[in-house]
Amino acid sequence: MNTRQKVVFIGVAVLLAVFSAMTLTGHHSTGDTVPKSNNAPSHWAGPFGIDVTLIPEKPKVGKNTISLFIRDKDLQPVSDARIEAVSEMPAMGSMPAMPVPIEMKMDSPGHYRGHYELPMAGYWPLTLSIQSDAKGSARMTFDMSTDRAGVELTSATPSDHQPAPNLDKQSSTQAGTFTVDAQRRQLIGVTTDRIAYRQLVKTIRSPAQIVYDETRLTDISLKFDGWIGELNADYVGKVVKKGQALLTVYNPQLVSVQEEYLDSLRRSDQRLGNLADAARRRMTLWGIAPAQIQDMARRGKALEYLTIASPVSGTVVEKHIVAGSAVKAGMPLLRIADLSKVWVDAQVYESDLPWLKPSMRAEVVLEDQPDRRFCGSIDFIEPSLDSVSRSARVRMTLPNSDGELRPDRYARMNLQIDLGKRLLVPEQAVIYAGENRVVFVDLGDGRLQPKKIKTGLRNADYIEVLEGLDEGDEIVTSGNFLIAAESKLKSGLEQW
Repeated sequence: MNTRQKVVFIGVAVLLAVFSAMTLTGHHSTGDTVPKSNNAPSHWAGPFGIDVTLIPEKPKVGKNTISLFIRDKDLQPVSDARIEAVSEMPAMGSMPAMPVPIEMKMDSPGHYRGHYELPMAGYWPLTLSIQSDAKGSARMTFDMSTDRAGVELTSATPSDHQPAPNLDKQSSTQAGTFTVDAQRRQLIGVTTDRIAYRQLVKTIRSPAQIVYDETRLTDISLKFDGWIGELNADYVGKVVKKGQALLTVYNPQLVSVQEEYLDSLRRSDQRLGNLADAARRRMTLWGIAPAQIQDMARRGKALEYLTIASPVSGTVVEKHIVAGSAVKAGMPLLRIADLSKVWVDAQVYESDLPWLKPSMRAEVVLEDQPDRRFCGSIDFIEPSLDSVSRSARVRMTLPNSDGELRPDRYARMNLQIDLGKRLLVPEQAVIYAGENRVVFVDLGDGRLQPKKIKTGLRNADYIEVLEGLDEGDEIVTSGNFLIAAESKLKSGLEQW
């Protein structure tokens, strides 16, 4: 090889080396390809054009990498983007949703990279929230799975820069149908039903407790100091009648006033008559009954121990004294409850309170005797809420002539609210997918269509449909989750 040939050979080698270097520009040691700025972005969302690259291209269980290249409408790199990225396996049956956050960092202008680790194989939708102080914000959702390479855009913030053909694909996915043959339906256990307007009755079942009727409680106390003599109401639970002697009490001042009154009665002096009136008034103010004063005057002898009679009929429910106790004026001695009527207090949660009104019919069921039911109406709804339980007391009054409704006994209050006719679907027909509610519409010939609906009121059996279905539509009412697995429905509905 002569000198000229050597020069030509070296020149060709140099050109090949330069070409190879140019070809490799934008490649990183990890194998991540940075999209070139002169290519149109793969996806548009809001003010951004975005290219997404997965490494490996088909996600795997374990460590993965995601690479983003973000540009503005002029195809210039966006360098001030703040990105929130999360890959989340949706909840299925009893298994909760499994979010995997991805921390994104900028490698070079417009180029962002994040690492994430998938704990198991399956469907992992990817959500990106992009915020730029200069450009604006956008949100995108991608279909991503360990059994398929790459990502597919399923929803994005609308963009004026390009009509984003992938969004049209989303619409067709939502409107698309799939087929499950009769044999497969039988194996899965699919049943269907036509939705219709039905009477919606909401039943509120609240824990309750039987308590004393506070308007039928009487406290026994004295208006003077003294000492207890005999105590007839000597145990809690004793039944007493109105006028029956409860106890006797001694007070030296009371004895002195009686003696003064009797002495003034024995004399005819007008001034002493005034003293008698004053003594009588003092005894009356101390709570001595006029009949007792008359009886004392008739006998002409002061009572050393004054008898305190029961002002009501009822049951002794509290006792704070024993025979011989020293007591102070105003001290509660006994409490008597009239148990011919009792209250039933229920705790109703804040969300159910708007449906309740005074005089509404209610039913009380005893927890230890579920066959015993008592009917009545609501007397009182507490105007404030308990700050911890977020509930309010709801009360009804029940007769208790036989004493069967004992205070502190547990019960349950049932209230039925007629909400009128509404378009209803069975509760088991609705699948919860994040904030979305999904049903499968049976189109006939084995064809099923997933449909997102807006729901309203509900009871234990039915859910009201506000949008998405019409009367007469036939929907799948059982086997829904297996149908979803059979159809491999993925992110045609957001968060599904």
